[in-house]
Amino acid sequence: MELTRRHFLASSAATGLAACSGVALAQGGRAAEFKLKLGTDLPATHSVNVRLQEAIAAIAAESKGRVAIELFPNNQLGSDSDMMSQIRSGALELATFPGTVMSTLIPVTAISGVGFAFSGYDKVWAAMDGAVGNHIRAGIEKIGLVPFSTVWDNGFRQITTSTRPIRTPEDLKNFKIRVPVVPLWVSMFKTIGAAPVSLPLAEAYQALQTKVADGQENPLALIESAKFYEVQKYCSLTNHSWDGFWFVAGGKVWKTLPADLQQVITRHINAAARKQRDDIARANVDLQKQLEAKGLVFNAVDNSAFQKALSTGGFYAQAKEKFGPEAWALLQQFAGQIG
Repeated sequence: MELTRRHFLASSAATGLAACSGVALAQGGRAAEFKLKLGTDLPATHSVNVRLQEAIAAIAAESKGRVAIELFPNNQLGSDSDMMSQIRSGALELATFPGTVMSTLIPVTAISGVGFAFSGYDKVWAAMDGAVGNHIRAGIEKIGLVPFSTVWDNGFRQITTSTRPIRTPEDLKNFKIRVPVVPLWVSMFKTIGAAPVSLPLAEAYQALQTKVADGQENPLALIESAKFYEVQKYCSLTNHSWDGFWFVAGGKVWKTLPADLQQVITRHINAAARKQRDDIARANVDLQKQLEAKGLVFNAVDNSAFQKALSTGGFYAQAKEKFGPEAWALLQQFAGQIG
């Protein structure tokens, strides 16, 4: 999910890492009162980590070194499921997780990833900064975690292929498409008639190269950073799902922090999330141009045809049953009538 402007990101990441390494000691060389580990599953140069590093430095400065947060990007602390276990047990204090990943424990966190629900970012942020986000946060709190109020951006997901552009649901019939190990998305593509191949991201490039799968789906930032354009020819701007990252703290450790430090951490983390949203919005424009220059051929699609196929196939009815009528009604307040 590495963004463009590589030199900017690399330098920003380096600056942030240097700042991060320097916050273990308070001003005057004293040890910090509170040392917190922060884990993410993203490359160090991804905008989430770049903005987190900036926030870490700002938190250290405002707290006068009382809080030292050490960032561990790129699954350095283990897989998403490992980090979920760690933060629940108290072995890890802070982390970011995609909603679809958290759904293994809290099903409702995946509701933002329902296929072809949101027509654009205006709907996404209205929902996630409003009633839908509040509903999801309540679910996260039930398992003893503290979700921050501002969700980070993972981007709308697009389909790339090596054989033909995807323009209609019929183009996906029996099509071998690599998808993450996310039941919601496996079900979505099966309903349309595709043949989803559920594989971890680390295996995706080889699967495309060896034709185990003829296509895949991801946000543009990851399509670029994973170099899928080397083994794919077409990119259909389906915007078929959106997923975001939740910043969470372990409930037990959070309660040990004084209220003033909680406020400092919360303010800077949420401000960083807002900046990261803007990073993705700007990068998406640049990324399409860069990927076109590398030979990827783009096309738009009519989302209504895909929505109809999912509705006819029963996908939305199953999703409504899974998430519950209350959450579904909240989603439709922002996404419109679904199914």
